[in-house]
Amino acid sequence: MKRSIWFWLSFIVAIILAIYFISRTIMVGMGIGPMARLHKTYITADVGNKDMTALSAAAALPKNTSFYSIDLDNLNANILNVPGVKDCAIRRMPNGNLIINVAYRKFIATYTDGEYFYPLSADGKYDDKSPITDRPESTLLFRGQLPNDISDITNAANDMISNIDYIEWIENRRWNIQTTGGITIKLPENDFVSAIASLITIDKAHNLLGRDIRVIDMRDPARILVK
Repeated sequence: MKRSIWFWLSFIVAIILAIYFISRTIMVGMGIGPMARLHKTYITADVGNKDMTALSAAAALPKNTSFYSIDLDNLNANILNVPGVKDCAIRRMPNGNLIINVAYRKFIATYTDGEYFYPLSADGKYDDKSPITDRPESTLLFRGQLPNDISDITNAANDMISNIDYIEWIENRRWNIQTTGGITIKLPENDFVSAIASLITIDKAHNLLGRDIRVIDMRDPARILVK
């Protein structure tokens, strides 16, 4: 069957376009041409008004970096080393841009190893990249091994923060509170929140934490032992 001139013209154009796009794909894959170079890097964080200087430095790449030769694992590791960063996700975009989304830890207390103090998040992890030598004021202090959730004990203990020296996780099952007056408060394994609330009520009525005692044992919910 005889073909029209428009058919052959369309066929030739299709061939030319196919050759063009195949060539561009090969060039990009080989790092040749502007389309194969990194254009821009965009960084976003889940914390508003955050100083992005450290993040920008960790994500900095040389000018005209080959886009598809960027080691995303190495870049991700650099960003995770920035103090306070909890997680990071990096995406290559078709337009040659990198999109970096960063999640920061939400610090709710302080951790000490006996020498330095570190910001501590609700998952029981502390930021060992940000040690300080002076104990921060107006934050609860934890030490020793911690579970993967300290939010409940932190919320409950904040109501008596002025009386607390530090908090410890004992035998991987319950909490002890050491007061500024040298009293060890042994909390029960279950419902320690109610135990703390009861202790605060008793202290307000009888100044229990101001007395010359060494131990308040609340491990048995039915009774409180004072030594």
